[in-house]
Amino acid sequence: MISRLLATSSFTATLASALPGLVHAPHSSALLARSSCSGNTASTRSQWCDYSIDTDYTTEPVDTGVTREYWLELTDVTVSPDGVSRSAMAVNGSIPGPTIFADWGDTVVVHVTNSLSTSLNGTSIHWHGIRQNYTNQNDGVASITQCPLVVGESTTYTWKATQYGSSWYHSHFSLQAWEGVFGGIIINGPSTANYDEDLGMLFLNDWDHQTVDELYSSAETSGPPTLANGLINGTNVYGEDGDSSQTGTRLAVSFTSGTSYRMRLVNAAVDTHWRFSIDNHTMTVMAADLVPIVPYETTVITIGMGQRYDIVVTADQADVADNFWMRAIPQSACSDNDSTENIKGIVYYGDSPGTPSTTGYDFKDACDDETANITPYISKTVSSAQWNDLETASVSRNSAGLFKWYLNSTTMLVDWAKPTLEMVTDNITEYESDDAIIELNEANQWVYMVVQTTLQVPHPIHLHGHDFFILAQGSGTYDSSTVTLETDNPPRRDTAMLPSQGYLVMAWETDNPGVWLMHCHIGWHTSEGFALQFIERKSEIASIVSTSTLEDICTKWEEFQGDYSIEQEDSGV
Repeated sequence: MISRLLATSSFTATLASALPGLVHAPHSSALLARSSCSGNTASTRSQWCDYSIDTDYTTEPVDTGVTREYWLELTDVTVSPDGVSRSAMAVNGSIPGPTIFADWGDTVVVHVTNSLSTSLNGTSIHWHGIRQNYTNQNDGVASITQCPLVVGESTTYTWKATQYGSSWYHSHFSLQAWEGVFGGIIINGPSTANYDEDLGMLFLNDWDHQTVDELYSSAETSGPPTLANGLINGTNVYGEDGDSSQTGTRLAVSFTSGTSYRMRLVNAAVDTHWRFSIDNHTMTVMAADLVPIVPYETTVITIGMGQRYDIVVTADQADVADNFWMRAIPQSACSDNDSTENIKGIVYYGDSPGTPSTTGYDFKDACDDETANITPYISKTVSSAQWNDLETASVSRNSAGLFKWYLNSTTMLVDWAKPTLEMVTDNITEYESDDAIIELNEANQWVYMVVQTTLQVPHPIHLHGHDFFILAQGSGTYDSSTVTLETDNPPRRDTAMLPSQGYLVMAWETDNPGVWLMHCHIGWHTSEGFALQFIERKSEIASIVSTSTLEDICTKWEEFQGDYSIEQEDSGV
């Protein structure tokens, strides 16, 4: 059975008028589930067809026999999401791009066409958090699993929705993800909390009136630039409230009293750590990344770059006011933004939104994590490790005076035209030190990895191809003799914060053959080389790769790069 779909979330569908110059492709805003699926109602969200929230998808695979097929086209656009016009890149004409929907157990096929015209860009699309079990070639990382896709060409990614919940896709070529090449992924399935309506994706982005490509030279020479603004699902105002020169439009979300709403938060920023809240309302958090968790309540949630949280908010404040601020607050401890207090949307009761007069919750400005609150619903225990690797993050200037990040004393510098996956299939066994490769050749063994830094900068660490267990996370230098590792059902996710002047202890199993990237999800830092890669179960990789597809994309890229004299100016990923 093949279902051909192009859809967006309810939030995104309301934004067409807020993005001048963008043409939205036809879509349905419905959250689409298989007609044969039953049991998942507003009061029984823990049920899903023949399965439930108690089903462990890591040991009991789900297969619907359904294929969901999508077409995405990348184009250059002119946008004014906060009322100030600038160039950008879009997916199917919108920022954020269309949301991809699937059901738990579906196969997802996405055809991507590179129609970028003005900047001679290659591209690749990464499906953030999707495990890609035995589908490593579809991870979509330039220089790692493929060569960049050239302008005028298309490629197809195929992967299985083995997990369920909320995630996003984004370009993994240069800084394109923060030029607008991103969108949501919703995989329908059970949840640990009940709710009435699903409002879909809610993206939090930082934004500037210069492009990130224009700002990159400043990031390399002077450190992270201060950005001008932020967006909530692709829109916001620019300028002071009450000032006649203020431009743009705020996101407005209608609440019906007594109704509970699911929202799927994504931090899609290049370099902003957010605190998110809705004045007077309490959030029930039920998933972290694509991992269902034991629900907990909070009024303010902290979210690092690349992280996702599924929350439920009940509309129970109509007797207090008609309008409430929805706030995305940059944390000044690690994020520089000129609009620290005016990145806001409006939640309203009634027929139309007004200007709220509500007051935000108190919080401590910090770039920490929700780790202490996270208990995975499906309990797992971490066994003894077979490896014990210690990686240190640092930064310095190279001979050209440019900032470069080092991980394990290496700045990653991989070649667009020579992806690691192709080296593996060509049976190349010698790698350059700046490929930053660690080989993990034993199957189904535990890996422990400690990443630490002495610098006063926190980092969101993202691992491809796996969820990892957070065994420890704290300030100071990691000392195995004094730090107690949490191995009994520790938090697990695909992105977690390395604290400022601190350490992050991670663990995962070698259960997925492939070449997998691990990197800081601050866009500047990825481009400046804060990354390494794992070749996992090398002897099994060639058998799961289509070498003809790999070679075809690379041949076209080499010709394209040569014809247009395109120079690689960043890490390659």
